[in-house]
Amino acid sequence: MVRGSRLDQVLVCSGLRKAFGELQAVDEVSFSIARGETYGLLGPNGAGKTTSISMVAGLLRPDAGEVTVLGRRLTPTAAAAKSAVGLVPQEVAIYPDLSARENLRFFGRLQGLDRRELDTRTDEVLALIGLTDRAGDRADTFSGGMKRRLNIGIGLLHRPELLILDEPTVGVDPQSRNAILESVEDLATDGLAVLYTTHYMEEAERLCDRIAIVDKGRIVAEGTRRELIATIGEHDLVRLEIDGDVQAAVEQLRGLSELGSVEVEDDHIVCLLAGAARRLPALLGAVAEVGAVTTGVEVREPDLEDVFLHLTGAALRD
Repeated sequence: MVRGSRLDQVLVCSGLRKAFGELQAVDEVSFSIARGETYGLLGPNGAGKTTSISMVAGLLRPDAGEVTVLGRRLTPTAAAAKSAVGLVPQEVAIYPDLSARENLRFFGRLQGLDRRELDTRTDEVLALIGLTDRAGDRADTFSGGMKRRLNIGIGLLHRPELLILDEPTVGVDPQSRNAILESVEDLATDGLAVLYTTHYMEEAERLCDRIAIVDKGRIVAEGTRRELIATIGEHDLVRLEIDGDVQAAVEQLRGLSELGSVEVEDDHIVCLLAGAARRLPALLGAVAEVGAVTTGVEVREPDLEDVFLHLTGAALRD
């Protein structure tokens, strides 16, 4: 885990709140990111991730709370603080009729890079995102994954201290997705602070030093992968396939004190059970008592999706 001292903190968010009419999209969100740290906001669509990062990037003014970047308060008009931030939005923001190099040069000029620096930086970024051999090709000939890599390159051009990536792998093929993830891994190694939003559990586990689980506009848990899984306790995850009255079986199982939680997911029963190998016979016996038959059993260690289910009562993909 990379927390760092206050001097190392690139981003500090305190008590962020944002409402749209009666919808409280973000509710008392606080976190910080140190140099060289990748921090993940993990939650389903509609959890408040994009609204949160819009405030972090200075695109939205919070109703309450504060964002500071390198000790400078960030607002929609705070040019100095915003210049330290690179934003890669969820929707690809490139010009399709320009080449990769032309896109980078156009956005680089908007970011204030002089000609000499822009020439050097464009070549560096093309190499970083793996598009050197396609630098002269129009962006509208690129695959979805290549367009997203170009989008990331635009966010990196001005050498930001903080890079914000909002769901950067949505809708891309597996090969391009892996290339994007490899690029993000390299960024943190170079000392960049990265804020990464995703609803893919495996991406958060692979990339992030610390993860905030976000649900209904609030951070419900935060920590390393190991710390978050420890919130479940020393439990195994047991998945039961049932032939019979699933709801009756759930109610019967909820009467067993050793179970951490019991939920229904995709017509299966999912339980958290301490010492599953030892207690599994009692579990199956309880199901049989209501006349149901267990037709399949899976036992494994819990992951972040199980933590989300345990904390919120809903599956991460819901």
